Amino acid sequence: MLAELQNITKYYGQPGSGIRNVVLNEVSLAIDEKDSLAIVGPSGSGKSTLLNILGTLDKPSSGNVILNGTRIETMDDRQLAGYRNQFIGFVFQLHHLLPQLSLIGNILLPCLPVKDKSKQRIAREHAYHLIETVGLKKLIHQRPAQLSVGECQRAAVVRALVNQPRLLLADEPTGSLDAENACQLGELLAELNREHNLAVVVVTHSADLALRMGKEYRLISGRLQLKSPL
Repeated sequence: MLAELQNITKYYGQPGSGIRNVVLNEVSLAIDEKDSLAIVGPSGSGKSTLLNILGTLDKPSSGNVILNGTRIETMDDRQLAGYRNQFIGFVFQLHHLLPQLSLIGNILLPCLPVKDKSKQRIAREHAYHLIETVGLKKLIHQRPAQLSVGECQRAAVVRALVNQPRLLLADEPTGSLDAENACQLGELLAELNREHNLAVVVVTHSADLALRMGKEYRLISGRLQLKSPL
């Protein structure tokens, strides 16, 4: 099992009031290698919270998060940050590229904490391969302001994959794109899942993107439900 959520509950309380706002209620999810999952649901239903807990950016109120056989509560913050950098890639609705850096400089940012020179070289080679795959080879020295929104988002995907993670988490990755670029990015995520031994989990409002994934889950009232195939 690549990743697993076991009976995850997440609530937010108002200090001194005794009131709890339950966002996730006993949610369980298992992810195997090469899985591709879409999580859909109304705005405010807890989709991003679920993704952040899976990505170790947030902690559950109760329940277990297990990544590659390891329960994350056994790790300290430094271990968790290193594990997150190597095991998980993140793509968000906004690309978050640094405006002062070139495209290639942005893409190679996750390599900075890596001290091993051979690993840095492998990551750089992998980056250039992915850059060519997504059609950005001629733009590597451009800065984000000189690129289209679609090009920036493709660069963000490459940056998420530069350390060759085993799990890619994408939060509304097509939300800021027009229909054509959204379609292209959806095709790219599906291709990466098929050809790079990469598990993909996307949170999305896009029915088209959800259909490109192997399984679709719906999050309603804090509960996660698998959508049955037609």
